[in-house]
Amino acid sequence: MARYRQDRINEEMVREMAEILRGVKDPRVSQSFVTVTAAKVTPDLKYAKIYYSSLQGDKKEVERGLKAASGYIRKELAARMNLRITPELSFLRDESVAYGAHIETLLAGLTYTEEEEKPDVSEGQDGGKPGNGEEGK
Repeated sequence: MARYRQDRINEEMVREMAEILRGVKDPRVSQSFVTVTAAKVTPDLKYAKIYYSSLQGDKKEVERGLKAASGYIRKELAARMNLRITPELSFLRDESVAYGAHIETLLAGLTYTEEEEKPDVSEGQDGGKPGNGEEGK
């Protein structure tokens, strides 16, 4: 399968999964503000990894809720997407949002002085290192 087609399917899968998850009635999923961050479908369309993040709720309970609702989600996905084979879904927690928030708090806590900001210009532009292009002249 062409790579661009697989990318289009991945993007469409993310959009449809977001819509479908709004309709899931399992309280472990509906009350956790689950967000689909990415989808990776295998080239043969048999398997799909769905990456998600959630703002609330216990991580294990959200994962159990998604696993319990995977049959309904797959059925809805088959009805909405025009694919020959509906992929088998596996849900993976995406920690990148939490990691980004952690890095942001670390960066916000940093302080620096003006001495650290100014570069040392006493050595010139090339930093006094050999290889500034004048050896061959």
